Amino acid sequence: MKTITSLQNIGSDIMRNLVKASLIIISILVISVPAVAQEVDISKIELPDNFQISIYAENVPGARSMSMSPNGILYVGTRKEGKVYAITDKNDDNKADKVHTIASGKRSPNGVAWRNGNLYVAEISRILKFTEIDNNLDSPPDPEVIYDEFPTKGYHGWKFIKFGPDGKLYVPVGAPCNVCKRENPVFSSITRLDTNGQNREIYARGIRNTVGFDWHPESEVLWFTDNGRDHMGDNKPPDELNKAPKKGMHFGFPFCHGKNIQDLKFTKRKCTEFTPPVLELGPHVAALGMRFYTGKMFPEKYKGGIFIAEHGSWNRTVPIGYRIMYVKVEDNKPVSLEVFAEGWLQDEEDWGRPVDVLVRSDGSLLVSDDKSGTIYRISYSK
Repeated sequence: MKTITSLQNIGSDIMRNLVKASLIIISILVISVPAVAQEVDISKIELPDNFQISIYAENVPGARSMSMSPNGILYVGTRKEGKVYAITDKNDDNKADKVHTIASGKRSPNGVAWRNGNLYVAEISRILKFTEIDNNLDSPPDPEVIYDEFPTKGYHGWKFIKFGPDGKLYVPVGAPCNVCKRENPVFSSITRLDTNGQNREIYARGIRNTVGFDWHPESEVLWFTDNGRDHMGDNKPPDELNKAPKKGMHFGFPFCHGKNIQDLKFTKRKCTEFTPPVLELGPHVAALGMRFYTGKMFPEKYKGGIFIAEHGSWNRTVPIGYRIMYVKVEDNKPVSLEVFAEGWLQDEEDWGRPVDVLVRSDGSLLVSDDKSGTIYRISYSK
């Protein structure tokens, strides 16, 4: 009987390992398979009363992170496409005139940030700078490599980047795994560096994978989304909304998920030892780009709140996400969470996946969609 039991245990272990291997393979395929352009039907998008959605730009394959110059030129990064786009609307009719490809053959150039005439682009391990790019869209200059010492690992290696109020470029480095602890302290962190690539330092730790952050328009405190680990069940852990008012804070990963879910594989330390999220988001929704609303077009209730793009779940029995959420913020604290725009998921099938949001100078909200290769514009009028 002991032999039979042992064989049964071995068989169970083999099956568990096979299941784990299958899930890993599925996750790799989800991450690496090129997006197929989907039919776009904006009539399916549901918005609050008096809001409208239109197509700002189409034929933008793999559109992800966005940054806009004061001249109104929209820069868009990608992942597997390896391209960076510049989108112009010269006649100001709220619809793109042309989509320029200003870079190609790059390694997941997801992050884009414009500053003082120059465009900064984040690859997996490098930060590039395109000088005076607004004036050279048809003949973009060769980029200058200002930093090339980030890890080369592709797992969670793509980066969202943005300049902070301190003038430094903030660059995250995701965990090179689903859940793990690595000796190199730069993994699972947000770093920052000077515009010339010098003086890189770690600003915050314990962050699994943030692909969106912004600073509160009044307090100038950094807020960021963070994707929770996979394979812990359909309903946990939650994705997170965090804030980091000072350097040196630790947000728990891989020891603690959400506010109080310990990962006993790594530690027996209590979650109270780490900085908890200010708001728990949905489980596996893949909360990515976020922006404080600083425009004047939307009703007063939206001013100072946060729009979050949820890319959508891939490892959940019933998919969720694929939408734009709104977080109301009062006294530098989140007080409510509600759906703002949804409809990219129909009958558990998605035709679009929001990635990033950006507030235009006119107060409208742009939304990038890497599945359909579209940039949407959400506006308000009574």
